[in-house]
Amino acid sequence: MSTEPGVSTVAFRRAGVLGSPVRHSLSPVLHNAAYAALGLTGWHYDTHEVDAEALPGFVHSLGEEWVGLSVTMPGKRAALAVADEATPRALAVGAANTLVRLPSGGWRADCTDVDGVTGALRAAGGFRPGSPATGMVLGAGGTAAAAVAALGELGLTDVHIVVRDPARAKATAETARGAGLGVVVHRWAEADFGALAASARVLVSTVPPDAVAPHVPALAAVPCVLDVIYHPWPTPLAEAVAARGGRVATGLDMLLHQAFGQVEQFTGRAAPRAVMRDALREATHGILPLPLD
Repeated sequence: MSTEPGVSTVAFRRAGVLGSPVRHSLSPVLHNAAYAALGLTGWHYDTHEVDAEALPGFVHSLGEEWVGLSVTMPGKRAALAVADEATPRALAVGAANTLVRLPSGGWRADCTDVDGVTGALRAAGGFRPGSPATGMVLGAGGTAAAAVAALGELGLTDVHIVVRDPARAKATAETARGAGLGVVVHRWAEADFGALAASARVLVSTVPPDAVAPHVPALAAVPCVLDVIYHPWPTPLAEAVAARGGRVATGLDMLLHQAFGQVEQFTGRAAPRAVMRDALREATHGILPLPLD
């Protein structure tokens, strides 16, 4: 049997998603479809209600049959802290959504949320980075940190972060600088959304639709938008961008694209992307097209 990182030496192998609340997670749909397509009949992935405080104890209690963990809110920072080693991007973001079993029995932390953002934007079909290119991010939480890291990977040169309290954007701004981006932080109440949208090639919104609603007419001018909300859908922002001929990616696209890297790290095999996409589309009743290219 394989002894590659992330692959256990026992016949029955387990993986799962940790979070709170987590019962409605769609990650089992993606992972179990992938394992079946890869012929990994002894593999199973399920949900586990685990908050940040309980995460270290849960992780340390797992047997050798466990090959990997997906981590959602509120445990992403705790996942990074519990890991024995971490990828550079997980360290840059300051959080991990992925824990992979090492041959030593320890855990490696990664942040495939970055892949989720880059994959979703590329699949939207209208975003192609060039020079110079400016991005705009609404919010400064964990998803925003992954977003600015992704914008750096896509080759953007600058990012404008709009947040209610600039003091809370320090970590996200530092992640952006680490990704090679020039950074300007704007206070939400004072931001000129029209001017910012006019200069942006891509917008990532990580805030609730109600907060964005007053600024939708201005923000709809951005040619490529990732709105991390996918339920209810469409959001007013997504509708306005599409009406103007722009390209829209969603949180569901992000979920799909971040799962590809997790499957590959857990199994050591290429992710069956079309199978995973089709399974997610079926589970969500075809609400979104979920393009892969």
